[in-house]
Formats: sequence, structure tokens, C-alpha cells
Amino acid sequence: MNDSTRIDPYALPPDAIQEPPNSLLKALGQIGPGLILAASIVGTGELINTTSLGAKAGFSLLWLILLSCLIKVFVQVELGRYAITHGRTTLAAFDTLPGPRLGTSWLCWLWLFMMLATQAQIAAMEGTVGQAAHMAFPDASRAVASFAGQLSPAFGAFLETRQEHFWATLTTLAAVVLLLSGGYKRLERITTILVALVTLFTVASVLILQWTSFRISVANLREGMELSVPPMAIALAFSAFGITGVGASELFAYPYWCIEKGYARAVGPRSLDQGWAERARGWTRVMQLDAWFSMVVFTVATIAFYLLGAAVLHPQELDPKGPDMIPTLSRMYLQPLEGTALAGMRNWTRVGFLLGAWAVLFKTLYVATAANSRLTADFLDLSGVWRQEGVAARDRTVRAFCIIYPILALGLYFAFREPQGLIKIGGIAQSLLLPLIAGATLYLKQRDADRRVAASFFSDILTWIAFFAISAVAMYSTYILLKSFDYTGVQKLLPFSIG
Repeated sequence: MNDSTRIDPYALPPDAIQEPPNSLLKALGQIGPGLILAASIVGTGELINTTSLGAKAGFSLLWLILLSCLIKVFVQVELGRYAITHGRTTLAAFDTLPGPRLGTSWLCWLWLFMMLATQAQIAAMEGTVGQAAHMAFPDASRAVASFAGQLSPAFGAFLETRQEHFWATLTTLAAVVLLLSGGYKRLERITTILVALVTLFTVASVLILQWTSFRISVANLREGMELSVPPMAIALAFSAFGITGVGASELFAYPYWCIEKGYARAVGPRSLDQGWAERARGWTRVMQLDAWFSMVVFTVATIAFYLLGAAVLHPQELDPKGPDMIPTLSRMYLQPLEGTALAGMRNWTRVGFLLGAWAVLFKTLYVATAANSRLTADFLDLSGVWRQEGVAARDRTVRAFCIIYPILALGLYFAFREPQGLIKIGGIAQSLLLPLIAGATLYLKQRDADRRVAASFFSDILTWIAFFAISAVAMYSTYILLKSFDYTGVQKLLPFSIG
């Protein structure tokens, strides 16, 4: 199919204009970008970082998780509003910012550096999926190592000690094939199903705790709402603030999903016509419904993961990391059943956890790569490094990076094999960029404001509060990290000795 017959989701042709839905039920039928975002959010940050935070800090940082999930949505909504009313992607909007330029804006370059750092998170997803698959199919892992040993004894011996490598590779290839075989609609369908299944399973696991020795009390929840940060958990808390809820990566990606869903196309090219303003307000309300509905979904899932870590892993001083991460995480689901009337569910729970872990990590790998590839194509075009002449050229670039990024991340996991450390790298990079994104969003909001479609005064106040809260957490956490930094954590990630 050539450019003349392909539908360009980023174009705003007059014949694509549609009136917004006039009822809540119809509006719910138009949501979708937020659920894709939720699929990305409920991933490594929740299964690994959030549970690890609960394991280390107990219930004391529940308030931080809730704040992280809630506060950044106000910035997300304003970015979505800008995309709908101006028809611009995130990078195209940030490309108009004042300041240093090297082909494109300074903030677009910072996005590139952050995105490359977050490949460490993708690496953790691929490796942890490999661990889960190995636990589910240990006989198959041994058979693969045995077969490899017949071809090369050294390679067979290597796979015997790194049996998750085969499954991580297989998962990476499966993700690449799926990414190359479909566009936005398939992405939305797959992620919606997986988000629903993972959320229901995790919430059910928390509810089951109430019939075990790991039950969660009102006192535990009260402790979690006290505004304190245990010193030993500061680095992990900073990383968690960057990853949980809408992280920097998701803020950059959300306008792309809004545009590909068709919100901006339905509004049409910006004009002084009153009909345009009415459509813009209507589709912006749909986008707000989408954002807040997804916030409820990912907040419920995130809190559930945190409570499991705090209730089960923390009392036993268990810290999920390294090659034993998935076996340790599985104990959150299996140990509470021991010695109870629910013990007969142990095998089913184990299978459910492994399938859930696979779904959580695979969908995040899938969505994050799809988003990063779209933003990379946009970045290359804006910077002049690789111009995308037409929709087909952009699609080819997106598909190329749908291959490159998963393979790059797989190499990172093979090199370091420490999922929790890799996640911290990506989380800290996102946390550092969050205040800049929020500040840039407020600047664009003020500079390009259109009173006909502007946010309410109350919404403006909350967006400014979000900016100050995000900035305060980022600056304080950076100060603490620099003050307490040593090379111990770095050494653990390197395959060689320093000094």
C-alpha cells in the first residue's frame, strides 16, 4: 500500500472530523490510550520495584505510591489536551521550546538520553520473563541446555547456569514478531485484556491474605499514610516515584496514543470556528475520562503489588533480586497459603503467578517498545538526522526500532543479569526528567493557551501543585542520593572489578 492510500493517524484531514460522544456510555467506548498506558505502567515498576520497595520499607511508603500514581496524571491530561487542540506530538510540541538546539530542542535530546537509560528496564523485563518461563517449564530448560551441550559442551554448560537466557531470547523474538504484525488497534485490544487479567489476579491475591497469617490490618494502613521515608529505602523510593504511576516515559508517549486513537483527527485542524471549539472541548472530556479511568486501574494494581511485598516479603526480610527474583516474588503468592484451608490452591496459584508475571512483563515490553519506536521516528525527523517522508517511511522506521530496541535490551540483561539494579537505572533517569516535563507542559499551556478549550481554574491549580510536588521529590531525592552515593551498587552491576 503506497502513501496515497494509507491512513496517516497524525494527519488532520477535514473528512475525519467527528462529533464527540454525547453520553457517558458512548464516551467509555472511545477510551483506549490510557489503557495502553496502564499496560506500560503495570509492569517492572510494579511487579519488581514496587514489591521490592514494600519488602524493604514495609507499609511505611504506601503514601508515596499513592502520591506517585495520582499527582502526575494532571500533567498527563494537559499533554493530552495540547495534542488534541494543536495536533502535535509530544516531541513536536517540545521542539518549539526556547533554549539550546542541536537540530531539535534540548528537551527532545534529554528524552533520547532518558529513553536509552530506560532500555535497562526493558532488559529487566526480558530477563525476568525468562526466569518465570524457566520456573514454569524447568524440564524444557534442561532439554534445551542438553541439546546445546551436544552441539557445544561449553555452550551447554553455560545454559545450565543461565537457563532463563533461552526463554528471554524466545520472549524477545515473540515481542518483535507481534510488534511487526499490527498497529494501534491490535495494541489496544491485547493490552486491555492483559491489564484486566493481571489487575484482577493481583487484587484477588491481596484479598486472600486476609484469611492467612499475613493479613493486613488497619494499623498497617495507618502506618502507610504517615509521611516518612526510611533511610535504607531512599534510593528505591526515588526510583519508584519515577516508575510507578505515570512515569516520564508514559508522559512522553500518551499524546502519541491519543493522536493514533483519533482524538485530534476527530477535532480537526485548529480554527476560530465555534464548532471546532465545541468538538475540542468534547473530545478533551473523553481524553480526561480515559486518563482518570486508567489512573484508577493502575493505582489499584500498583497498591496491590506494594501491599503484597509489605505484608509477605518484609516480615521475612526477603529482597527479590538477581537470578532468584522470580522465585522470591512467587513466595508472596504461595507462602500465605501454607497451613491454611487454601493450601490446596498452591499449585494453581503458582501457575497463576507465573502466567501473571509473564503477562505483566511481556505487555510492558510490548507497549514500551511500541512507544519508544514511535518517539524515535519522530525524534529523527525533527532533528533532521533521518527525515520521514510520508507515512510509509515513518512506519518503516518504527518497525526497524521495534527490532533494534528489544535486541539491545536483551544484550543488556545478558551483560548484567541484575533486574532490580537495571530497573533503578531507568527509574532514576525518569525521575530526574519529570520536573522538566511538567515545567515544559506548563510553559506550553501558558504560551499557547486558547480560552475556549483551556482547563478550569481548579485544574490549573492542581497542575501547578503537581509540578511543585514532582520537583520537590526529585530535588530532595537527588540530594540524598548524591550525599549517600558510593560505588557498591555500581560494582554489583558490572561484570568486572573496580580497583
